[in-house]
Amino acid sequence: MALSKFLDPKNDVAFKKIFGSEKHKDILIHFINDVLELKDNDQIDAVEFLSTIQDAEIASKKQSIVDVLCRDKNGVQIIVEMQVAPTKGFEKRAQYYAAKAYSRQLNKGQEADGLYENLKAVIFIAIADYIVFPDKSAFKSDHIMLDKNSHEHDLQDFSFTFVELPKFTKEKIEELDTTLDKWCYFFKYAAKTSEADMAKIGSSYKTIGDAYEIVNQYNWNEQQLLAYERETKRVWDNRSVLEFQLDKAKAEGKAEGMEQGMLKIAKDMTTKNYPLSAISALTGLSIDSIKELNK
Repeated sequence: MALSKFLDPKNDVAFKKIFGSEKHKDILIHFINDVLELKDNDQIDAVEFLSTIQDAEIASKKQSIVDVLCRDKNGVQIIVEMQVAPTKGFEKRAQYYAAKAYSRQLNKGQEADGLYENLKAVIFIAIADYIVFPDKSAFKSDHIMLDKNSHEHDLQDFSFTFVELPKFTKEKIEELDTTLDKWCYFFKYAAKTSEADMAKIGSSYKTIGDAYEIVNQYNWNEQQLLAYERETKRVWDNRSVLEFQLDKAKAEGKAEGMEQGMLKIAKDMTTKNYPLSAISALTGLSIDSIKELNK
């Protein structure tokens, strides 16, 4: 089978080229509206890019920081992040960055004057190439704050939307019913998509056709391709280290007896902050039993 001419949009360099470019801002706007399922007057029609939030510790580990941070005409800030590596507590990090974006709207003088009424909402959108919530079956989940008893939505300034690509199971273009389906297909299969299939998707939704053209490697210069390849190598190197550690732990576990070995592996992996879903997949232990290990 011939290799696709399209690059992987999950690659950090490609992702920012699609969604973090002033030149292609209309694609970002369509994507946000599609993921948040905004209709009619609720749709976003313009955004401005803001400087992304920095964190020295995360940057030093070369993990994703915040890929895209923008603001709509009403002042609502929207964070869009692609997360390819399994990371324990990613949902907590999402809340941390949302809170950071929220608080930095005010300078010290405004805080001292109590001008908190000027704060605008923050929306966090994450596309994850691994399972973040093992107990949820849907590939998309929306999280907001509700009153525990009445379920009223009084605190409206934070919302979080997660798209978990492994849970998206449609593999044929004919199965794609919604625009979100088409985006998920793009993220999962762009690097394997034929020109004929791209034409089918593009004819039904021009914006995604435009996104495909951005990741068409023949539209990239040598410097951009080198940056893309460096990022690809970094991701694969990290995965190789993880796989080596898992294989080593598994071998050590077998030497001690299967059941005790799997328990030891699971406990060791939890102390090293591996996601519960990855531990469960390797050991065969349930999520609940893994949680019990360190109590």
